[in-house]
Amino acid sequence: MAVKQESNAVDAEFYAAADAFFTAHRNLALTYDDVTLATLYSEILPRDTQLDTQLAEGLSLNIPVISADMDTVTEARMAIAMALNGGLGLIHYNMPEKQQLSELSRVKNHVHGLIQDPIKVAPEQLIGEVLEMIEERKFAFSTFPVVDGTGKLVGLLSSHVVKPRYAKRKIAESLTPRSQVHTIPQKELGSNPIARADRFFTDHPGIHKLMVVDEEDRLRGLFTMSDVERITQERNAQFKPARDSRFRLVSGAAVSATRNAFGDLDRDRILNHVGALADRGVDVVAVSTAHGYSQGVGETVKMLRDAFPRLPIIAGNVSSAAGVEYLADCGADAIKVGQGPGSICTTRIVAGVGIPQLTALYVCSRAAQKKGVTIIADGGITKSGDIVKALTLAHAVICGGLFAGCPEAPGQMMEIGGKLYKQYRGMGSFAAMRAGSAARYGQSTDGTQKVAPEGVEALKEVSPSLDRVLAQLIGGIQAGLGYLGAANLAQLRQMARYIRVTPAGMREAAPHDVVEVKTGS
Repeated sequence: MAVKQESNAVDAEFYAAADAFFTAHRNLALTYDDVTLATLYSEILPRDTQLDTQLAEGLSLNIPVISADMDTVTEARMAIAMALNGGLGLIHYNMPEKQQLSELSRVKNHVHGLIQDPIKVAPEQLIGEVLEMIEERKFAFSTFPVVDGTGKLVGLLSSHVVKPRYAKRKIAESLTPRSQVHTIPQKELGSNPIARADRFFTDHPGIHKLMVVDEEDRLRGLFTMSDVERITQERNAQFKPARDSRFRLVSGAAVSATRNAFGDLDRDRILNHVGALADRGVDVVAVSTAHGYSQGVGETVKMLRDAFPRLPIIAGNVSSAAGVEYLADCGADAIKVGQGPGSICTTRIVAGVGIPQLTALYVCSRAAQKKGVTIIADGGITKSGDIVKALTLAHAVICGGLFAGCPEAPGQMMEIGGKLYKQYRGMGSFAAMRAGSAARYGQSTDGTQKVAPEGVEALKEVSPSLDRVLAQLIGGIQAGLGYLGAANLAQLRQMARYIRVTPAGMREAAPHDVVEVKTGS
């Protein structure tokens, strides 16, 4: 459908397209709150807008949102939740390489609706031990498969008997025996295990759990009816999960331009690790450092491109056209833009460098257009309106702080003054660099040498689940497209018109002169 753009001479004098606007402000670095978008004629309802984006050949997302490769934001649980909502999680590298491989496997082997490694109990255990485990690990369920020492299914411990009054009983005395447990052979699941489980629950009213066993009757998984019903409803959702060609969830992993003891690029280690990630099905690798326009990052990208010609590569971070061109020439498909805009980043304070995000995105987007690569806005996002502004220039955004308070983010909750918080720290903070991220900022990994932190440690108030946070963000993005009459992100980039706002204009944009009794969130 052709985009209908009504021209008006008065509007054109005030509200400018990207080239005219940013060129007119070439001596001023602008960020999200410095600018607002002008509304345009629209025939588009927000609910009808499409948010899919292609970051590279073979890497498409259903929503243009990525969770940051930070050790307080993205591990397997966050990556799974992001992919189920149509986005992408970048698993951080501030962990042993084996652990990162394990986190990736959890995402790639996750079949929504099939619990592939259910929590099991043994016949000789006491029910009291099960109660202690539920309390200690905060489980929200109390029904467990029972297996023997070889992993064979013995029965099912029902929630009806997992009660304090039976604490001294052995599980073997209280379980539902194997002969009465409903199972399905693993080989019968076929290419669509959810459809097979759905058919079983339809044919067996009142049964809510289905065990998956192999040819030797060893437990291989567990379906619950509630999970199967959820994924069945997903099929009618506007934003479907992001999956690869084998129906596995999409997941990315960040890697570093690791150096050996002599200061040289550790080529063998990097290639072996990325090879292992590729073997486990990684969909994209992000060569992620604070200064992407550097020799080490460029050499790493070139090396990976030569070794893995078809693997999508994200590289960054940069804030200049030259940086984009350099990484594109090295072989990157998508380039992260952002140096210093994060809420826990102090690069601009410590090092005195970095460009406010909206200007950086414009400059980088023009170089990316010429090189045929995509750019990703990384950092500085505090609300859905920022995402809309970023997407007028970028193909996706990376969020850290917005997701750090979600239960899917790593880290324990803590209570302070009656409120719950989670730890959130910059990858340039002392704590993160001690844990392994010093190389990301060009600092020595030798703990005896002084490091200059470029991030802080902070707390984020615990927020609702990622599903709810993303639902609000997506709603805001769709509203933005609706106001501009854009049916999709490509039209948004084409149609956006900008104007600067004053600090008073920003105050006017937020709730003011009232006493709020209920927040917008």
